[in-house]
Amino acid sequence: MKVTKITRQNFEEEVLSAQGKVLIDFYADWCGPCKMLSPLVDKIAQDYPNVKVCKVNVDEEEELAAKFGVMSIPKLVVMENGKIADSSLGYQPYDSLKSLLKV
Repeated sequence: MKVTKITRQNFEEEVLSAQGKVLIDFYADWCGPCKMLSPLVDKIAQDYPNVKVCKVNVDEEEELAAKFGVMSIPKLVVMENGKIADSSLGYQPYDSLKSLLKV
């Protein structure tokens, strides 16, 4: 499954209205740990087609970052049926991502 770029305009449709689990990666292009985490997030999208994987650029979408209380990045948020199910902060190895998703 492909990774979906989230903006204020598509957030409700792509995240809040989504069925099942949604993994949101809050990142910035200049962030070293974000760059390290990005290929692992992409791998989750490939390995788990039942999980919708999304990315939010915090520099472009400050309002969404504030809504989720993003103070440091990378921050991962797992949504399920429109509600926050879990979250993590900082770089995570692949197995930790799988644990976060409970898959």
